[in-house]
Amino acid sequence: MRSPQLDKPSTQRVVIVGAGFAGLAAAKQLGGSGFDVTVVDRHNYHLFQPLLYQVATAGLSPADIASPIRSILSRYKNIRVVLANVSGVSIDEGTVIAEERQIPYDVLILATGAQHAYFGHDEWSVHAPGLKRVDDATYLRRRILVAFERAESEVDEARRQALLTFVVVGGGPTGVEMAGAIAELARKALAADFRHIDPRNARIILVQAAPRLLPTFPEPLSERAKFALERLGVDVRLNQSVTSCDGEGVRLGEVPIEAATIVWAAGVMASPAGRWLQAEADNAGRVRVGE
Repeated sequence: MRSPQLDKPSTQRVVIVGAGFAGLAAAKQLGGSGFDVTVVDRHNYHLFQPLLYQVATAGLSPADIASPIRSILSRYKNIRVVLANVSGVSIDEGTVIAEERQIPYDVLILATGAQHAYFGHDEWSVHAPGLKRVDDATYLRRRILVAFERAESEVDEARRQALLTFVVVGGGPTGVEMAGAIAELARKALAADFRHIDPRNARIILVQAAPRLLPTFPEPLSERAKFALERLGVDVRLNQSVTSCDGEGVRLGEVPIEAATIVWAAGVMASPAGRWLQAEADNAGRVRVGE
């Protein structure tokens, strides 16, 4: 990959793939300079991912956390925005392959983010969707709300219990927020809306393979999060891993849990961008870089 110095403005062409936090930060830094900047993204909006769980639990609408990329960058006359899905990079020709076009670059910035990691069990994604896109959030919202509706009319007690069981896999920030939001939805927002079920009796189970929640945070915060979740009625399972996952629920070791709704928040891996560059990457797809 070409990497000339950027300390002096020029007519060099800078292509930024991805308009997430990193991509937009890079674009704004180059805005108003002498560089010819192109921002390429498969969506025409920037998504504030930290609040996706609020959309998934009907606390916010998608429009509340999505802003048009063109509006964000409209003040910078040297930046253009291209809506396209990038599938590769031609290093020899110095171009980004974006659907039917090739966009030339002198400097390439890849800010393509991350995707869900199922640790060798990609087949689980069908039953345990993750939360990275607006579509993920709206799908989960529909799935969660429909579970309550189906439980209302279900006559079989075992099936009704499964419909009212929600398993969140992963005790990082997304998992903690998601489990808490589902609990609040069941205990507060939906508490008086049904006649044959009591949403407050829903089981929300948060599964974490590590010995504590939020392992990258200070331990006191982990304990505080666990205490807050348990006050909401969340069943926190530490030191337990999912060993199987299907349409009927999950299995923790040898213990089966029947659940109609499973949310995956257990891990991420890098986008395929490292392969585009034919660069050395680790098991999570992260490109190795120099100091």
